[in-house]
Amino acid sequence: MAKSITSLNAPNPNVSVDCVVFGFDNEKLKVLLIEQRNTGQFEAQLALPGDLVLERENLDEAATRVLKQLTHLEGIYLKQFKTFGDPNRVNNVKDKEWLRTFREDPAARVITVAYYSLVKLEDYLPEAASFAGKVIWQPVDEIPALAFDHNIIVNEALKRLREEFEFKNIGYELLPKKFTLSMLQTLHEIVLGVKLDKRNFRKKLKNSTTIIALEEKQTGVDHKPAQLFVYQSKTLL
Repeated sequence: MAKSITSLNAPNPNVSVDCVVFGFDNEKLKVLLIEQRNTGQFEAQLALPGDLVLERENLDEAATRVLKQLTHLEGIYLKQFKTFGDPNRVNNVKDKEWLRTFREDPAARVITVAYYSLVKLEDYLPEAASFAGKVIWQPVDEIPALAFDHNIIVNEALKRLREEFEFKNIGYELLPKKFTLSMLQTLHEIVLGVKLDKRNFRKKLKNSTTIIALEEKQTGVDHKPAQLFVYQSKTLL
């Protein structure tokens, strides 16, 4: 018998997507978190934007929908990077209590497919919606205990970001459209976890074809304005 329209639009209780959205404010690398709505018994927890996949949609569509519904973000770079299927990933008492408010079967085993995303903070102002109490940009080195296994997911996303950061030039997705060399160096140091020599870093960039110097300098700064640059290619692999 064919499935009804209602069942086709229903969420699959065993498959979800979670999104790790990275942003850079020129000083710190941050990740977007939502505050779960308080169910009364336990204090509200922070979590990654995520939800169950609907029967009628593929995984990419689910990730896009979840970000729009929970944060109002859309049209951003999204890449699937890992699947998490530990049988105990939703067994915490707090997590189960929260799930009882929103899901028919809170005890169901859920396998989640994780995506990471890169945004320019100047281009996006996320807003909370649905069961997200609020959204916050949290520095990656100051992330508290999150709901479910979301700390593990964030750490895996950071690992993938570091692996792909340089050879795919994805770091430019985090920078403003016009940036300084200091911003670029700071981003490299934060993501890669290393301290770079300023002179060597800039010497290497002089031989690079990925950035173009502009006849413009910073404005509205309380120090000597630095020259601005733009990224030459928008091709992402």
